[in-house]
Amino acid sequence: MTPEFLITTLIVVLLPGTGVIYTLAAGLTGGARAAGMAAVGCTLGIVPHVAASVLGLAALMHTSALAFQTLKYLGVLYLFYMAWQMWRDTGGLALARPEAGAASQFTPFRIAGAGILINLLNPKLTLFFLAFMPQFVDPGAVGATTQMLGLAGVFMAVTFIVFVLYGLLAAQARDHVISRPRVLRAVKRSFASMFALMGLRLALAER
Repeated sequence: MTPEFLITTLIVVLLPGTGVIYTLAAGLTGGARAAGMAAVGCTLGIVPHVAASVLGLAALMHTSALAFQTLKYLGVLYLFYMAWQMWRDTGGLALARPEAGAASQFTPFRIAGAGILINLLNPKLTLFFLAFMPQFVDPGAVGATTQMLGLAGVFMAVTFIVFVLYGLLAAQARDHVISRPRVLRAVKRSFASMFALMGLRLALAER
């Protein structure tokens, strides 16, 4: 592992994307625990893309327009679904303080599951690993696959740490947001709009 790999990984992870937006929303809605579970889910959602890259499935997706388009539009539909859920203020990402003693409508496992789906249904993540990791692996080396898995593990660790920090920052602002109805409504609709825009951007993407 080289410093260049770490720097590039950090830059890529820090850039706001669907996973970051989801983790921020979870931190604002459910606090630190929800943010942590969102970070876990988004990180686990990377695993299938790593597996696809290692097994060569990413190359197939890169050459097969049908495979790419199928996964892409599944991702688009899910992002639009998330936007609609947040806009109408229902479901697990409703920005509201739960009543004392009330059961949570969105369990930690469901928060993590939504995070997994967000990254799982992002075809660009598979293509990213196809183009990104091989630059730091010697293809002629005996342990090339082991090297790739090690780099993927580092990428996932950095993703988890950065997302947790994003979520904790959002959780710190939670009390200030949910105690102000106008701010609450603006934040909720801002997140909904961001999910919708990301879905639209993914729908219009060629590759």
